[in-house]
Amino acid sequence: MTINIERVLATPAALAFIGELRQRHGPLMFFQSGGCCDGSTPMCYAAGEFDLSDTDVYLGNLDGAPFYIGLEQFGYWEHTQLIIDVVEGNGGMFSLDNGTGRRFLTRSRLFTDEENGQLRSQAPGP
Repeated sequence: MTINIERVLATPAALAFIGELRQRHGPLMFFQSGGCCDGSTPMCYAAGEFDLSDTDVYLGNLDGAPFYIGLEQFGYWEHTQLIIDVVEGNGGMFSLDNGTGRRFLTRSRLFTDEENGQLRSQAPGP
């Protein structure tokens, strides 16, 4: 029996915050920022408000909200499970968490060799 390995997941606190933002803004989506203005932070947008490129990589869903990362950034993090949490502080400039006094934060853990093997056989895509 093969277990589906999640590339991205959320803590209970992040899931609760996602629910709050969804109530205010409707369906959501995430993009893992790779630097520039907001550093490496998970950015939350209203669904369809962020233009994805053909090379962006779908990692999974957080309570129904699709989560993407740029191909170059994925190259650095492909052996890592992203764990989205929420902490006090200011959110990313363009992220829906900005101005709430809380922000999303990416924590991570390295996949085991066994998990990496299973990930290579999993079909990508939403």
